[in-house]
Amino acid sequence: MIELELSVSEFVDLFNQTLDFAYPKVTILGELANFRISKDKWIYFDLKDETATIHFFGSVWQLPGPLEDGMMLRVISAPRLHPQYGFTMNIQKILLSGEGTIKKAAKLLEIKLASEGLFDADRKRPIPFPAQRIGLITSKESAAYSDFTKIINERWGGLEIFLCDVQVQGEASADQIIRAVDLINQYNPLVDVIVVTRGGGSQEDLQTFNVEAVVRAIAGSRIPTLVAIGHERDISLAEAAADRRGSTPTNAAELLVPDKQTVLRALKQEAKQLDVSIFQILRLAQEAITASQTTLGNSFNSVISNSNDRLLSNTRLLELLNPNNILARGYALIRKPNGIIIKNIKQLNKNDIVNLNLSDGVAQAEVKHLIIRNNGGNL
Repeated sequence: MIELELSVSEFVDLFNQTLDFAYPKVTILGELANFRISKDKWIYFDLKDETATIHFFGSVWQLPGPLEDGMMLRVISAPRLHPQYGFTMNIQKILLSGEGTIKKAAKLLEIKLASEGLFDADRKRPIPFPAQRIGLITSKESAAYSDFTKIINERWGGLEIFLCDVQVQGEASADQIIRAVDLINQYNPLVDVIVVTRGGGSQEDLQTFNVEAVVRAIAGSRIPTLVAIGHERDISLAEAAADRRGSTPTNAAELLVPDKQTVLRALKQEAKQLDVSIFQILRLAQEAITASQTTLGNSFNSVISNSNDRLLSNTRLLELLNPNNILARGYALIRKPNGIIIKNIKQLNKNDIVNLNLSDGVAQAEVKHLIIRNNGGNL
């Protein structure tokens, strides 16, 4: 047996090389203990079981949400012998384990995010209806994808769907969903709504949608969000943070577009009602025109009748004032030879020649005598 004599640093390096080769990454299941955060940057904790304890070290950015001692965790990490601080496990991923732990972690995160107003109703934005361009985040191989696309095309069709194919459970799912939300916000600003969906599953299957970074990504999206997880019993925090929640992938499709058959029936009914309304308007207009014609005719007849009455009256008055009619009753119109009408005796002198205009001719006479009446009317 060959014995090696190494310095401390050489041993650390050799040991770490051995670990890198033999155990580059390991997943350890255990109960959380001695959890603490240093300088809002680093996390330290132990995982333990009945007989052993292992120390872990990592960044706060690797936390899935608030943690408490006693929770069961599955921690993906790399073993490492530190030159100064001894053996530890460098955290790569923290996963919750067990229904009780998952529920407790979700409750702690809910309290934290609720205090920030992340679930407040007044920050919810309306979802465009019907949507025209949809950013869809789901697994292309899932039943959720098939159900969503089938229903949305049956109900409406002609939409643009930009698919981000991601894992919706497991170790990589949270990071993939976060990147997909960021990607759509950056490169598809004309998208009307982002839909994140998957079918049902166990608490562990769905824990991705209670990861703090996922919830914050959905809440922080500049594009309105709709999250539909097919699990009615418990609402995930991602659903609570979204602008709209759908109960299932099918329901998500129903919330985004109307049923074209229903719309067509409604349009046909509206067309019938419009026909009836137009007929009624035309009928009322015809009745109004007929009534106006009758009123106008009556007014016209009344005007004509009144005009005829006035004409007849004026005609009779003119007949009464006609000089010829007056002359026919025995009167005469006296003129001088120059045509001047004699209105009073002062216009005459003895021996003047005058013309007597009678109804049937003119006679000439000589004035022999002038008889002047006094003011009392006596000669």
